[in-house]
Amino acid sequence: MDKLRYHKVVIMCDADIDGSHITTLILTFFFRQMKELIEQGYIYIASPPLYQVKKGKKAQYAWTEQQREALVTEFAGAGNPESVKIQRYKGLGEMNAEQLWETTMDPDQRTLKQVTIESAAEADRIFSMLMGDDVPPRRDFIVTHAKYANIDI
Repeated sequence: MDKLRYHKVVIMCDADIDGSHITTLILTFFFRQMKELIEQGYIYIASPPLYQVKKGKKAQYAWTEQQREALVTEFAGAGNPESVKIQRYKGLGEMNAEQLWETTMDPDQRTLKQVTIESAAEADRIFSMLMGDDVPPRRDFIVTHAKYANIDI
């Protein structure tokens, strides 16, 4: 730890469910192999937006479905909601460099969530359960959380 060159490790994954899974895998790695980085508060998760909502020259980003819906309502006003353009980012690679900078990388604008030992421990527990040999807990977890899945077909 005394030889660390950087005191902030930022995990930046896609805003969708696949990105959440990858974030969980990375957190599990840090929890199991470099726990002290988490204990010292050096691990962060970046929060990229899921949508850009645009009408004319007005454009704003949305991180949730509720934010997207509110922006569509605001931008459409009494007009046609179909006139509002919505761009869904399926991955960070779909943003151009300026968009990625202004939403996720700019220190003055970005949102970073600091990982705590409790959140990393929970990620490790879930990952171990989902990838482990014991089927009933995995099945129970999937049945309980399936309603939260956002399947993009």
